[in-house]
Amino acid sequence: MSKSSETLPGVSRGSFAIIFCVSLATAMGNTGMISVLPAIGRSTGIPDAMVAGIFSLSALLWAFSSPFWARASDRYGRKPLMMIGLSGFMISMAMCALVVSIGLRHLAPPLMIFGFFLLARALFGLFGAASNPATQAYLAEHTPVEQRTQSMSSLAGAFGLGTVIGPFIAPLFILPLVGLAGPMVGFSMIAAGMLFVVWRYLPESQFRPAWVASVREPGGAKPTPMWRDRRLTPFLIYGFIVSVSQTAQAQTLGFLIIDKLNMSPTQAQGFIAISMMFGAVAGLLSQWGLIRMFEMTPRQLLRWGVAVAAAGNLIVAFAPDYWAVVAGYALSSLGFGLARPGFTVGASLAVTMGEQARAAGAIAAVNGVNVVLAPAFVLLYEKIHPAPFLLNVCLLLGMLAFALNNSQLRNADAKPPTGADVALATLEHQDEGTS
Repeated sequence: MSKSSETLPGVSRGSFAIIFCVSLATAMGNTGMISVLPAIGRSTGIPDAMVAGIFSLSALLWAFSSPFWARASDRYGRKPLMMIGLSGFMISMAMCALVVSIGLRHLAPPLMIFGFFLLARALFGLFGAASNPATQAYLAEHTPVEQRTQSMSSLAGAFGLGTVIGPFIAPLFILPLVGLAGPMVGFSMIAAGMLFVVWRYLPESQFRPAWVASVREPGGAKPTPMWRDRRLTPFLIYGFIVSVSQTAQAQTLGFLIIDKLNMSPTQAQGFIAISMMFGAVAGLLSQWGLIRMFEMTPRQLLRWGVAVAAAGNLIVAFAPDYWAVVAGYALSSLGFGLARPGFTVGASLAVTMGEQARAAGAIAAVNGVNVVLAPAFVLLYEKIHPAPFLLNVCLLLGMLAFALNNSQLRNADAKPPTGADVALATLEHQDEGTS
């Protein structure tokens, strides 16, 4: 338990520990599952591009269900929604483990395994999305404004820690009887334990919003959709391309490492986990180290983020060996860790206080929908191995030119983002992009 969590006004040490572990368990499970998917696909005969597509339906459901669950938490309370989210995560992981077990024993054709895997994972996108807004709202309700940066940063640290731990412990669950389905069994059991802890020990929030504002433009007209708002559209375009590039690289990485090492999928799993851990640590370094150390502004983040990420993708494209791949992936993750707070904070600053929720919803949708394009990059990898990474280089350099020339991005606020801004960017990225 960190020192910061002991001093959060209004949140007991035990309650914060529970909320922290709920976020940690979800992040561990999602990133751990991503790390074993390439090996599962190669072992069950599912084509590589279809393996990447397993997350697509879940990501879409996450993007569309998150606003519903946020409203439901206002009406029914934070604790019940956390329990719904954990239940969805637990059942989804258990169903995925069952489907993978059937596929590893070749009891059904690969196409059928893919279909059931897609549906089992979709349960998380539909129901697992309930816990994320509930945990954030619970913490915000019990923390005064002057302490919110500290508390939100601590919660975001749970997601960051989960992205490091998940790929590391996933291979430990690959046991003789369950094989590659073991990690999903393990993460489902962890979720079951957390569900009991929340039910038994977490007190319900006593705060309830007295009313829910319906934002309308002057004159009573319905507001312009955020994706058509000229103040926000450039940030959404930039964020979509950055999210596509990051997701495509992450979902292609495992196949590249298997082929680079010329090992069986199971043998290569540990090497995939190591590379993902390096990437996660690099992302944390950028968001919790470089941004604060150099007090980087959104305008600087928009430029440096894509430039560094492009350099990392270029290294991966022409990497002669495994460790060069790891170095390139870590550098890319460092760049993405800079770019994400850049467009998230920039979008927030571009709109009024009353439009913050709608702007955040638009950013969340961007983070979710981009996953749908990942299979196309994996398919491109099957044809020409360096191609998806070189395409990423072109897309990211295009966003660098966009950031330098677009008036909205070029004039992004010159003030450095606060710890709460960086935490918000981290929280919005987690789960939507990996659901």
